[in-house]
Amino acid sequence: MRNPLVQLHLAVFLWGFTGVLGRLIHLNEGLLVWYRLLITIITLFFFMYWKGTLQILNGKQIVHLFFAGSIIAIHWVFFYGSIKAANVSIALTCLSSAGLFTALLEPLLNHSKWKLQDIGLGCLGIAGIALIFHFDGHFKLGIVYGLIATLLSVLFSIYNKRIVQSFHPQTMILYELTGGWLCLSILLPVYLWYFPTNQYFPSLPDSGWLVVLSWGCTIIAMDLSFRALKKVSVFTQNLTLNLEPVYGILLAFMIYQENRELGTSFYLGFGLILLSVTLQTWRVVKKKS
Repeated sequence: MRNPLVQLHLAVFLWGFTGVLGRLIHLNEGLLVWYRLLITIITLFFFMYWKGTLQILNGKQIVHLFFAGSIIAIHWVFFYGSIKAANVSIALTCLSSAGLFTALLEPLLNHSKWKLQDIGLGCLGIAGIALIFHFDGHFKLGIVYGLIATLLSVLFSIYNKRIVQSFHPQTMILYELTGGWLCLSILLPVYLWYFPTNQYFPSLPDSGWLVVLSWGCTIIAMDLSFRALKKVSVFTQNLTLNLEPVYGILLAFMIYQENRELGTSFYLGFGLILLSVTLQTWRVVKKKS
């Protein structure tokens, strides 16, 4: 499985499953992410120590990776907040805006020219969002959280693209998620003050799902993603992320019957998201041929 596009699509499928787990786990979004990060860090640390692949980085490298990890940790909080405020389908569909955010932000941050083709393909994802849902009033907060989560995900990918060549994927994951966990540990008391909860510890079933979330949807998925990012562009990665809502929504249909809330507009939007990914994949393959 060395093809970067195959690696990327498998990672996106695993990420699509996180939405289902986010609704299944009863912890609030802040604690859910905190435990997810903690389990992932502990597991990865002992695995790398046992394999003899644990690396000690210098201060500057640690700062860069901790900063990236803080972005992804806050992204996850908003993503699961979107699920709790609305549902899995709303949260995942908002991720379809990643293509447009990337097409606009990457040239701005990297001081390059905007590409009309990229912007046009990114707009298909936005059109998909508009068509999939008639934005009902009770979904507004979930949509706002979902769009913020998407913006943070794009910033994470752009920043990671600059540093991904310098580190082994598992080293990046360990240091970044450690930074994210430390950032969230500092913010969590304030967060819980404003958003109190009655459940601070996961139940036995929640603990099992957190392990699945940490191992399958974090360690394996991020490892595949980082390997793919060394070969594909940030735009291709984030446009392919448009399949995350496709995979996740289909799973939500099967498990939670969320399709009862959707009409013809969903299938039209579904088609636009698939079209945007297909066109970008075709462009990548054509360039290599």
